[in-house]
Amino acid sequence: MAQGSGKSVLFVCLGNICRSPIAEAVFRKLVTDAGTSKEWTIDSAATSTYEIGNPPDYRGQACMRKHDIPMSHTARQITRDDFLSYDYILCMDESNLRDLKRKGSQVQNSKAKIELLGSYDPQKKLIIEDPYYGRDEDFETVYQQCIRCCKSFLERT
Repeated sequence: MAQGSGKSVLFVCLGNICRSPIAEAVFRKLVTDAGTSKEWTIDSAATSTYEIGNPPDYRGQACMRKHDIPMSHTARQITRDDFLSYDYILCMDESNLRDLKRKGSQVQNSKAKIELLGSYDPQKKLIIEDPYYGRDEDFETVYQQCIRCCKSFLERT
């Protein structure tokens, strides 16, 4: 976890190899470009155990390289401590949201605000679809959604 002082956000999807590491990389670049990276703790995680220890999907990595956005991540599952330490847990779809709310309800003194990242989309596209079984273009769509949502989230926080 990249430690900052102040605000914190954890991006979450099912496996933590496609959508959430893209959102993490995009948000990290936005706060770095804004000169506010020291104010943030940023990471990403999975609701499942499927991909623990794996790097981001090669298609997502290629998409990030195309946009000159550094990406360095190893998939991990969300922990009990994440609900206690992060201000925001932003997820990609309704299934993630249900899983997170269920897990969060079991953590006493959870401080995390659990929301869909898409709730910040100025184009009102609420769900960020999983590109895993899709094509390269689907990763580009995820990237574009993450840019819009992360910019809006940063402006509001």
